[in-house]
Amino acid sequence: MSLAGKTALVLGAVKGIGKGVGLALADAGVRLALTHYDWEESLDAMRRDFAASGADHLILRTNLLDTDTISEMVDRVIDRFGRLDILVNNIERGGWPIVHGAYTRDQWDLEMATTLRAKQWVFTAALPHLKASGDGVVVNISSIAGIVGRSGPTAYIFNEGYSAANRGISLLTETWARLGAPEVRVNEIMLGIFDTRHARETRGWGLLTEARKRAILDHTLLGRTGVVDDIAKAVIFILRDAPFMTGAVLRLDGGYVLGGEEVAPMPPGVV
Repeated sequence: MSLAGKTALVLGAVKGIGKGVGLALADAGVRLALTHYDWEESLDAMRRDFAASGADHLILRTNLLDTDTISEMVDRVIDRFGRLDILVNNIERGGWPIVHGAYTRDQWDLEMATTLRAKQWVFTAALPHLKASGDGVVVNISSIAGIVGRSGPTAYIFNEGYSAANRGISLLTETWARLGAPEVRVNEIMLGIFDTRHARETRGWGLLTEARKRAILDHTLLGRTGVVDDIAKAVIFILRDAPFMTGAVLRLDGGYVLGGEEVAPMPPGVV
């Protein structure tokens, strides 16, 4: 898939992962619709950086928890660019046990509404336009919390509700791949511990003891947390270089799910 001249809708693009992915797409010649709602203090930097990229872009302030606004948002993208080829579903809300403690009902409902419901409504509104492009792609961003849950070194990072919601994203990925085929590919990038999501550039990371941080790194085969550029490269790969991949999950976790335990030397055997 050639990316030049395509139009992408990137959700949650004001900072961190969404912004990094948006800027990588800008470098590839993609026209951009970029959403934000929270993090107003990062908005000026977002505007400057996308203006400097030279990409044709539209910044939209949209409350994706208000499902009545989502069709209007997609209509604005079509009115501006005339088409929609790519949807990057980079929206989530995760409750850190070490930050939020035990769940309240409001926290639980906020996580489910952001991580699952908003994605469903955006996909439904975008699907006719993605199909009309003839070569549409959806990339869902999720978390390994959907696999490991509240366990091991990440027990202070992943709540069970956040984990359940992220397991649900994989079901959405598979269902949407069926609904989109053959004109639209739908794939998922399942993230491990990244600097801007659950690691050193988040408030929760600062609440962890050094021993707990070390335990997370020791459990990660590559011995480090991920950076935004790792994700941007994976998104570009799915969009441009994986035309036969749909309904798949690309786990981008530095080997956390496998664990950091060493493989014992091969014994001599008894035969």
